[in-house]
Amino acid sequence: MEKSFSFSSYHFSAASQKQRDKDLESSSSTRGGPQWKSAGGEEELAAFFQDHDTILQVSEEVDGFLETSATTPPLLQVPDCVHRLTKILDSMVYRYNTGKSKLGKDAEDDDLFLAVVDRISKISAILSTFPCDPSVLDKTTFSLEKAMSFLEKHLCTILQDPKSSTTTTTPTSSYHGSFRSGSGSESKPKPPKKSSSFGSLTQVHDAALCSPFDLVNLSDPPIIPTLSSHQDQDQDTTFPAFSPEKVSLMNKIASAMIAAGYQTECCVAFASFRRIAFKTALQEFGYVSVGMEEIHKMQWEMLEGEIATWNNAVRHCITVLFNGEKKLYASVFPNQQSISQNLLSDLARAVIIHFLNFAQGVVLTLLTVEKLFKFLDMYETLRDVVEIAIADGSYLERCRKELAHEIATTKLRIAEATMAMFRDLENSVKGDNDRVPVPNGAIHPLTRYVMNYLEYACEYKDTLEQVLRQCLQDDYHTCRYYSPIRKIELEEDDGTPKNSALAIQLMTIMDLLSLNLEYKAMLYKDFALRSVFLMNNGRYIVQKVKGCKDLHLCMGDNWCRKRQSGLKLHHKNYRTETWSKVLNCLSTDGLQGNTSSVLSPRANKDKKPKQELKDKFKRFNSTFEDIYKTQSSWVVSDEQLKSELRASIAALVIPAYRSFYGRFKHHLNSSRHVDKYIKYHPEDIEAIIEELFDGGTTKRKS
Repeated sequence: MEKSFSFSSYHFSAASQKQRDKDLESSSSTRGGPQWKSAGGEEELAAFFQDHDTILQVSEEVDGFLETSATTPPLLQVPDCVHRLTKILDSMVYRYNTGKSKLGKDAEDDDLFLAVVDRISKISAILSTFPCDPSVLDKTTFSLEKAMSFLEKHLCTILQDPKSSTTTTTPTSSYHGSFRSGSGSESKPKPPKKSSSFGSLTQVHDAALCSPFDLVNLSDPPIIPTLSSHQDQDQDTTFPAFSPEKVSLMNKIASAMIAAGYQTECCVAFASFRRIAFKTALQEFGYVSVGMEEIHKMQWEMLEGEIATWNNAVRHCITVLFNGEKKLYASVFPNQQSISQNLLSDLARAVIIHFLNFAQGVVLTLLTVEKLFKFLDMYETLRDVVEIAIADGSYLERCRKELAHEIATTKLRIAEATMAMFRDLENSVKGDNDRVPVPNGAIHPLTRYVMNYLEYACEYKDTLEQVLRQCLQDDYHTCRYYSPIRKIELEEDDGTPKNSALAIQLMTIMDLLSLNLEYKAMLYKDFALRSVFLMNNGRYIVQKVKGCKDLHLCMGDNWCRKRQSGLKLHHKNYRTETWSKVLNCLSTDGLQGNTSSVLSPRANKDKKPKQELKDKFKRFNSTFEDIYKTQSSWVVSDEQLKSELRASIAALVIPAYRSFYGRFKHHLNSSRHVDKYIKYHPEDIEAIIEELFDGGTTKRKS
């Protein structure tokens, strides 16, 4: 595949045009060309030969000569009408070159001029077989060459600016090797619009050091980017911006040049200037070519903007610009379909190859997980836009096989890069062994990152399924990429598509995340805080899965049920570890028998049972306050989980405390400093429980 953007082998320039003009002038004497000045001046003769009646009369005589020559042996002498028509053509070209006449201003004059050109072309072809004086052939050929030179220049004038006839921008090396404009380019591209992107995994470790309050309020990153909608409606409806009159004139010029045997010159001029116009159109759309070396030097923040612009430019090019070019070529070459298709095919091939070069250059950059979605954008553009255009576009018949191969190769490289990025994500999750626990059991930034990443990945569900299948060749069960545990689960889980490569990939990452969270939970010395951490992260994961239809479909209902069962187990472990201590304080052990008689002063003059009752209230107060002091700073981000935990604690503690409080409070009413022992009413306990898990944001009044 070409590694530079060279539209074709054609090379047209103003310098080469001037050189051809000089060659024509210098050859006039050696070839016996007319020496107008020695014959009384060009203007006098030009005026003489511009009489329409004279031109028509001479043309009729020439037509008779051409008709006779086709059926009779060659004449030894060329009739005078041939000499006169040659002079007429010279005079016409002179008037056009000096500005006394203007091609395209008067349709009747244009048709007359082109008819003369056509007759001179036919005369030159016939004279080449005549045994007459060769100087006559030289003169007609020379006149024809001057006419062709003029037509070529005028064609370039029309092509260089559809709306005006300003200074010609010559297609020198602009398209010879690169699509990028040089430093002297007058067309300045609009800055590319950059869609939102996914953050880097390196941000996870920074987030892990946030304060507890920041972690409580840490919002999820946006999972669906706002796609750039760079649409130039004016360009859509006006490209190429040629008036019907100019298109008609270009058709006449092209037909005349092709009929005269100047097809190559016509195609070179047309193709060269159309390529400049095409480059300018893409620049105005915001796209400027970026070389391979520049791609590799770019920071990702800049490169992702280039990728977004590339995606928009490719779609715009295929759906708008190519269609406009196709209509123009068909209008300029209506009777030369092969020429039209070949020119358009050369242009389209060069542009598409250039776009593919960019994509392949991006794939060769350093691969990191946050680049995945931009890569998938490129893959979808190639699949949904370029491949379809190549398959359906008749004008691409000549290069269809080549382009299809190059696109398939580029897609495969993107697919391989996608798989490599998933591997990188797996290794990053598996290798995230930071030994600093997240404060207060909050949701770990790694959990947020991975779940948002997977949710975002599901936005590309069909594409990822295709990419993963392409890389794995549908051989999931024997691929070293998947563990035996995962294969067994797939066979048992009725809620998971058995043949989904994406589902297996997501489950693999989810398994690694769960294992990593189990490791991170062990960093907490407090067993209850471990349970809160696992509940926080587990609840977040389940809610993310259930909240994303595609992610839920991949993971399956059975997977969700298993995770929810795990959450209930962590909940139970938390309650047992924390609140069993509180319930022990409310035990009536040691207060045996009839409580009233046991605590009666008459029956117990030593007052030991009453002291034990005081101690129980004091132990309850102390234990409860310690739990509150610790766990009020703990974090439960999910409001529903927080509410469930508080309700569960209240259901366990409040009835037991209310019962204990009701049975024994009056036994201490007569004691001094009763508030030291009975510090809380049941309603107070309920209110305090409602302050748990707020991350320390609620301050209880003492």
